[in-house]
Amino acid sequence: MHSPYLAEPGTEHKQRAGEIARAHEAFLSGAAPDQLDVRPVVAQSWQRSQRARVDPETPPPIVLTDDELAAYREDHLLSAVLPVLRELVGRVAEADRHLMSIADAQGRLLWVDGHKTVRDTGERIHFVEGAIWDERFAGTNAPGTALALDEAVQIFATEHYSVPVHPWTCAAAPIHDPATGEIIGMIDVTGGSVVAHPHSLALVKAAARAAEAELSWRRAPENGLWLPEQRTVARLSALNRSEGVLLLDGRRVRLSPRHTEILVLLRENPEGMTGDQLADALYEDFANPATLRVEINRLRRAVGDLVQSRPYRLAEGLDADYADVRDALERGEPAAAVAAYAGPLLPMSEARGVAELRDLLDARVRCAVLSTDDPAILEAWATKHGNDDLEIWERLAASRRADLAQQALAKTQVRRLRAEYGLPPNGATFLQRPRR
Repeated sequence: MHSPYLAEPGTEHKQRAGEIARAHEAFLSGAAPDQLDVRPVVAQSWQRSQRARVDPETPPPIVLTDDELAAYREDHLLSAVLPVLRELVGRVAEADRHLMSIADAQGRLLWVDGHKTVRDTGERIHFVEGAIWDERFAGTNAPGTALALDEAVQIFATEHYSVPVHPWTCAAAPIHDPATGEIIGMIDVTGGSVVAHPHSLALVKAAARAAEAELSWRRAPENGLWLPEQRTVARLSALNRSEGVLLLDGRRVRLSPRHTEILVLLRENPEGMTGDQLADALYEDFANPATLRVEINRLRRAVGDLVQSRPYRLAEGLDADYADVRDALERGEPAAAVAAYAGPLLPMSEARGVAELRDLLDARVRCAVLSTDDPAILEAWATKHGNDDLEIWERLAASRRADLAQQALAKTQVRRLRAEYGLPPNGATFLQRPRR
């Protein structure tokens, strides 16, 4: 069933943006909302914006600046999960020339990260730290509308109430205090029309859930107070990397390939591993026990008491990007799994234990994609990770829900791959996916 909060502009973004722009003009001229060709969630937001007397030509005000902004951010609950959100969303925003923003429950932007050129452009519409993007000040927009509805929502181009924001598309999800259920803020991705994709909405929803899980973990159970100093924020990023990155107590620690492998294996064996078990999972041939002890000692110098001995184990829970993918699969959310899957787990690693985890995760995501008829999920996986995956492209070509552009792309890829594999132009595929 189609979500009312997901924008679906189709393949002709400019044409659809023009149609909505004309509906926007008609609305400002007095047309009834039920006469407009826009989503109900957008029409209702336009009505709220109009009742709040938002000027559609004026950017929202900047209400927090300099020392006041710095002090407020430092004391805010979301400051404790900032490293998690930056790793999940910020890296994607930087690479894809988008913006990531984090706001409080009143819609005040506390952090805005992303490509410098895009940040500079955002300044023209006051999409900057300290500005307030609540609907009452900025009109219809993903951060403000997500907070107003308490729902993850996507706003496409001319669906924005403010005319200067029409070139932008955004997706945002509210973040809740796990102890009270109250909204404490939101996470947003803003950029060009490419953000008008289901995976943008899936990404911010997954990030919001990760932030809430982190908040729950860090809350002191005996008195319900927020005590960020009592626990270490530990998160490992190992997808599509030769060397892992560990976020530890606000620090960004770049790990060697071997140290990353050790952390992955210890995370997957919370009961601990003997030296022989760990060595067997790490090394192809027999390794001198002293070699492993040297590696563990070096790792401890980088991560402190996170790694314990007798047996080798982690002193506390360790979050990981590949675990986000698994969690999404277990929840039955293939779109979120594909959005979180940045690539293979340590693709250059030859450690037996890591290779097994990598192959299993890859297979699970691919099987989840093949089990769906959602063309957006199929296309996202095929274009990002399965360019030579004939079975995926054939699944997309056969999808009755795929639009003409998706079908045309899929059929082109099917013809290409069948020719490369020496297969007839038509017929069933029983090939295994080629190894990367």
